[in-house]
Amino acid sequence: MDNKNLIELLLIDYRWIVVLFFLLPASFLYNLFYSVRSKIIFRLHSAPKNHDQKVTKIQKQVREWKKSGSNAKMCTARPGWQTMSFRKPMYKKSSYQINCNLVDVLEVDTNRKIVRVEPLVSMGQLSETLAALGWTIPIVPELDDLTVGGLVMGTGVESSSHIFGLFQHICISYELVLADGSLVNCSERENSDLFYAIPWSYGTLGLLTAVEIKIIPATKYIRLHYEPVIGLQNIVDRFEQASRDTKKNHYVEGLLYTLNEAVIMTGEMVADSEIEWSKVNDIGKWYKPWFFAHVRGILKKREKTYEYMPLREYYHRHSRALFWEIQDIVPFGNNSIFRYLFGWLLPVKVSLLKLTQTETVKRLYENNHIIQDLLVPTSTMKKCCEEFDRLVNVYPIWLCPFLLPSNSGMLKPSKGMEKDLYVDIGVYGVPKDRHFDPVKTTRAIEDLVEKCKGFQMLYADTYRTEEEFRRMFDHTLYDKMRRKYRCEAAFPEVYGKVNKNVRD
Repeated sequence: MDNKNLIELLLIDYRWIVVLFFLLPASFLYNLFYSVRSKIIFRLHSAPKNHDQKVTKIQKQVREWKKSGSNAKMCTARPGWQTMSFRKPMYKKSSYQINCNLVDVLEVDTNRKIVRVEPLVSMGQLSETLAALGWTIPIVPELDDLTVGGLVMGTGVESSSHIFGLFQHICISYELVLADGSLVNCSERENSDLFYAIPWSYGTLGLLTAVEIKIIPATKYIRLHYEPVIGLQNIVDRFEQASRDTKKNHYVEGLLYTLNEAVIMTGEMVADSEIEWSKVNDIGKWYKPWFFAHVRGILKKREKTYEYMPLREYYHRHSRALFWEIQDIVPFGNNSIFRYLFGWLLPVKVSLLKLTQTETVKRLYENNHIIQDLLVPTSTMKKCCEEFDRLVNVYPIWLCPFLLPSNSGMLKPSKGMEKDLYVDIGVYGVPKDRHFDPVKTTRAIEDLVEKCKGFQMLYADTYRTEEEFRRMFDHTLYDKMRRKYRCEAAFPEVYGKVNKNVRD
């Protein structure tokens, strides 16, 4: 056996060795460095001073692209392995790459109730910065490494989305460098068409350089209620009932462990005076069970219960186990001995997992794994769960409710469904159905979502044809903005950045 085959064998059958002894320490050091750097930069107030200089450099690069003949379309120079998507975007190889070192929190304005950030600020970085000041953004997508730019240009959803909508709906304004190198700001009142076209555009209308996001006062703890529910129809009914009670439930989430067993969780911020300290669960501590395993233990008891949790630890409750994906890489990761000895190194960075991924591992992953978030009306939730059980049989399944305001842009409810509540059904893992085929199965799921008048999140593989893609997402405003800002020669269309052919 030659060295190449030996390395591939190790990466396939003993990938946990690489994760444990290389990727986890590297992830820990990376996170530590950027956490310290972020605190220093924010306290020195140097980020706002440097921001204008960084934007000027981006504008200069765009003008140099124009002078060079504009032969290739532009994209950011951020390496594909650094993104949170498990796929590596191959279109970058043939694109003109623009360096955008935009990684800082710029300003927290408690009078206006906004935070201004650069697009590569992560959710972990932002929640840490705001928590120290007693504030939070209304929607905090749970994985630490998700970036503001990815959540704006793509999308983000969390357990408070039944109140606030998707991540794009808590954004106040965007700053972009356009195809001609000019800088523009857009909001509901200024360049409003561009403002509504930006979400889901995947960097195909301009280069995002700053975002203003709403902030709200935050308590230090939430009270989290757990309710095991048996029977799929009961699960759907209880989930929708909890989601519509926006006055009582600040947060709503469901974990479906089998087709007929789930735990519905509801939470609310609480003052310190309301806390029963004996019922506090510091779920973010390194030695604690992974959150989905903790909830599964509650399901087995079949009893309602509640506990108190630090707010920021609640926000990032799924980070350590990447929801439950890490169990397929480190199967003993939730063992108490492992947690006490090595749990402090988690979470492993998806970017490093991708960086060390061989072609063999990549093929095995693509052919034996599914990761999809499907956004559908709750009226179709039962039907969709039954079909996912038949097509992939992957559990747990994540259930997250959200509002979908009828704004202009690529994503809006169908006519007559403006008041409907939606649910994100997150399916992540290794399918147990022996007939699973990555293309045929995903196509079947996509067809189901379209019939249900829903939408597919675009960070994962999509096998839609361009015609089918345009049926799912309204391109009317998007196409208008592409023409107005002369994007056709400067940036690929969104379909050209998310379809499977450029995500191999």
